[in-house]
Amino acid sequence: MVDSPPEQSVEHGSAPSPRNLRKRNAVRAAGLLVSLGVLVLVMLASIAVGAKTIPFGDVWHGLAHYSGTGDDVIVRDVRVPRTILGVLAGAALGTAGAVMQGLTRNPLAEPGILGVNAGASAAVVSAISFLGVTSLTGYVWFAFLGAGAVSALVYVLGGSRGATPVRLALAGTAATAALYGYVNAVQLLDSAALERLRFWTVGSLASADMAVVGKVWPFIVAGLVLALVLARPLNAMEMGEDSARALGVHLTRTRILSMLAVTLLCGAATAACGPIVFIGLMVPHLVRAITGPDMRWILPYAAVLAPVLLLGSDVVGRVVTSPSELQVGIVTALIGGPVFIHLVRRRRMGQL
Repeated sequence: MVDSPPEQSVEHGSAPSPRNLRKRNAVRAAGLLVSLGVLVLVMLASIAVGAKTIPFGDVWHGLAHYSGTGDDVIVRDVRVPRTILGVLAGAALGTAGAVMQGLTRNPLAEPGILGVNAGASAAVVSAISFLGVTSLTGYVWFAFLGAGAVSALVYVLGGSRGATPVRLALAGTAATAALYGYVNAVQLLDSAALERLRFWTVGSLASADMAVVGKVWPFIVAGLVLALVLARPLNAMEMGEDSARALGVHLTRTRILSMLAVTLLCGAATAACGPIVFIGLMVPHLVRAITGPDMRWILPYAAVLAPVLLLGSDVVGRVVTSPSELQVGIVTALIGGPVFIHLVRRRRMGQL
């Protein structure tokens, strides 16, 4: 078991008294409960609001007394799977972003830095163009395998056991550029692949169903558990490699397990929804403003607040262009870009 770094080392200040530390943790715990309450409200809004707004009484009827007709079908068969997938994908992307920023000690790191999104996209476009795969449930397995394969390749290119955060970031960037070049080439040469991949590549929850949810949730839950287990060694690594070694952290094992967690989380989310940008980049920064730099709090907060942003963006996309909808990947970029610029201008982002 790795010792947790002292509070004063993590937060770059004087050591708090036990009483102040208990008070601080109580405030963090209360904030997490409030965040869970906000998530529940956003989930209800996701089920009730859309091209057709459904009263909450009818929403409850559809959830508790499913009749198989009318609004019950919209609630149970369309919006509930969409909401569940949004929660899973948001938690996966937010947690993966926090792990990546802790692993690389780079405040601008996000899940795509390892080439996960590019690997998933390359696998899906290959499956569509060369194997004739047409269903979303078919995309899931190819996208997940592509994400895993590229993560392994990036680890090898980054130096395997001698991998460093900089090497991993450079290898991931190179792999991403090459793979997206391949994706664009295939789409230009195959109009059918371009048409089928059009909505998937911008990120969307519109095609969600329980079959897709059933395929991805085990991977996301496994990734979340693994990420939480890694909170203590990631805390130590944020203080530098020498300090982490002194605290008993096995650096190579921590990097491998962190990459595995990111692959499970981001690979599954990307497979089900397409490459949704910005969630994994912005949410960890918002969380740090609440919790401080302790990964033991950042990870659970990110797993709760990222779905709030994702589902909220999905609701906005359904409302602003009703009766059609704007894909959630576009909305997260439109909402998140100005917010992140504001954060960069107000806070010093040079280091975590």
